[in-house]
Amino acid sequence: MGITPNAVTWFGALGVVVSSLYFYPRGDFFLGTVIICVFALSDLFDGTMARISQRGASRWGGFLDSTIDRITDSAILIGIAIYLINKNDPLVILVLVTLVSGTLVPYIRAKAESFGIVCSGGLAERTERLVISLLAIGLDGLGLHFALAAGMWLLALLGLVTVFQRLLIVKKAVG
Repeated sequence: MGITPNAVTWFGALGVVVSSLYFYPRGDFFLGTVIICVFALSDLFDGTMARISQRGASRWGGFLDSTIDRITDSAILIGIAIYLINKNDPLVILVLVTLVSGTLVPYIRAKAESFGIVCSGGLAERTERLVISLLAIGLDGLGLHFALAAGMWLLALLGLVTVFQRLLIVKKAVG
């Protein structure tokens, strides 16, 4: 069909970012989450498309996908943070902790791998964090207003634990 895996990556990313920054600051948590989930499915397809294509997976495609993951994950949390800031909700602090730890987890892995250290794993990797955040946001949108706070507390805790787990992995590897 002429659609490249990288085009699928860009399409999904644009959809997630625009939806996150449009729906979440307005408080449209359920509809926003449904639409974001549809666009996030592209993340499942782009890698599979690359592997089964005649060209195969490329280093550029892997790098692009990883970079786009950081952008989309951040956009989701930024959309929620904007909403919470507008409501003067102190929960925004946990969202920011989650945002930073969610960026540190893959950074630590990438930096460790640049030293030749395998540093995957930890309590909560990207998929788990993404599922928890979208579930908490979506449930809040359905009227379970404790879900957002519970999800952000859980994400902040899991993110910090995962950061420290990965730091320990690197510390042990370098002596």
